[in-house]
Amino acid sequence: MQSNLYPSTHTRCCFSWNPDRPQIPTPKILKHKLKTSIISPCVSTSLKTSLNFGEEKFNKQQEETTLPFYLPVSVRKSDSHSRYIWDGKDLKLVSVDGNAFSISDFDSNFEDTVHKLVRICVSAIRNFFLPREVSRNYLEYVKWKFVHRVSSSALQVLATQAMLRAIGIGNSRSLPLAAALNWVLKDGLGRLCRCIYTASLASSFDTNLKRVRFCTSVLFSLSIGVELLTPVFPQYFLMLASIANIAKQISLACYLATSTAVHRSFAIADNLGEVSAKGQIQTVCFDNLGLTLAATLNILSANNPRLQAGLPFVMYPVFSVLDLFGIYQGLKHVHLQTLTKDRLNIIISTWIQQGFVPSPEEVSKQEGIGLSWSRGREPWSIRIGCLNPRRCTAKLSVMTMQSLNSEDFYFLSPESLTSELKRNQEYGVLLSLREGADTTDVIRGILHASYVRKGIEACGSSSAVLKQWFNLVEDGKRLTEQNMSFLYEQMLSLGWACKNILLSTQEQARYSFIAD
Repeated sequence: MQSNLYPSTHTRCCFSWNPDRPQIPTPKILKHKLKTSIISPCVSTSLKTSLNFGEEKFNKQQEETTLPFYLPVSVRKSDSHSRYIWDGKDLKLVSVDGNAFSISDFDSNFEDTVHKLVRICVSAIRNFFLPREVSRNYLEYVKWKFVHRVSSSALQVLATQAMLRAIGIGNSRSLPLAAALNWVLKDGLGRLCRCIYTASLASSFDTNLKRVRFCTSVLFSLSIGVELLTPVFPQYFLMLASIANIAKQISLACYLATSTAVHRSFAIADNLGEVSAKGQIQTVCFDNLGLTLAATLNILSANNPRLQAGLPFVMYPVFSVLDLFGIYQGLKHVHLQTLTKDRLNIIISTWIQQGFVPSPEEVSKQEGIGLSWSRGREPWSIRIGCLNPRRCTAKLSVMTMQSLNSEDFYFLSPESLTSELKRNQEYGVLLSLREGADTTDVIRGILHASYVRKGIEACGSSSAVLKQWFNLVEDGKRLTEQNMSFLYEQMLSLGWACKNILLSTQEQARYSFIAD
């Protein structure tokens, strides 16, 4: 009986054997499989033919594909946009934003290559000066910072030149020891006053940042003017230089104290370090431009001694106006997300009157730079602090404090803003906070006081308000409980930092509840 494992000599075979071809020894396990498996030679041949056909089809497709094709994956960086491409042999990463070029591009299309090179240079400069992720108002701030720093640097060069002339440097009759002593004394006095000023106004750097920053900038410009007077009155050099240096040190202390808060307002991706580092780069470059400008003016007037002597007095008003204008415009583009009593007043007043919570940008426009003399006193203004016996209405205040319980974390009371001798007295609303009051209690208290102030508008005279005071407080409390949670959620959604509220030293005073 013939075995089925071996083909018969009379049967047509699908393969042939060549005795001249060297034989490859078959492993034992393969022989075992040959003995135990039933495989048709025709099926094996057809399988091999189909595999060869698939490989030939794939090779044919590769030969037909002459152009490279893009893969659906791209890489985006701060200064470039690239995409993966397959050219049939290699995987490559090529630029798709038009910023890549080679030397051969100059020969093919010179004009397009020049435009491309300009774009690359602009992109490189932007990445050098500007952070990657900042708020949209940052570029406007940098523009006005450029005006401010260039003008300020030029002013300092002119002032230093005037002071060197005042102490006699460059003259044969100058006394180097006396000049050095005067210089050291004025620096020492300035730094001492800087420490005193910083310690006394520490909380104002948070609550009144823009106002303090602008006022100290005005002080800096005035100090430059005092330094320019030292050549005119050289006998009073130490006094004039010390006064000017005190003002400059105060301005420097304010600049350093407020820079972090300003940078944080632009760092939308919590990249405060990057924003601060780019700010230092901008300051150095802009200051060097101002120094170059002042040096150029001195070189141009070197052949005319009278013009060179009068140059600081001619350029001082020009550079001072540019300096202060740049500071003012730059601060208008700083939108702080931190909460203060004044910002909460604007937010809650807009909420009550117009029915929506304003964004930090909208509040910044209403807030301005916070100059107190630019706005009049608001009727029934809200003050946070402790009760002053000389300004309060005694009977109402006593009744208010008697009605307190352990669940209250604040109370409202009317207080007089003018002396009792005046015929038309002005009143305000006092918000007194208890020990342990948190951020939501402060927001709730200002919201409550704002509702009371809205009810006061319908009462008319101040005497009618005092008679209906407790009814106004109860109505305001009811409205506060209804709208507090929704107001808080809206503030969080718009990016307000509701975790803490920045209060001044006077506003941080608290009362304690003593139970019987």
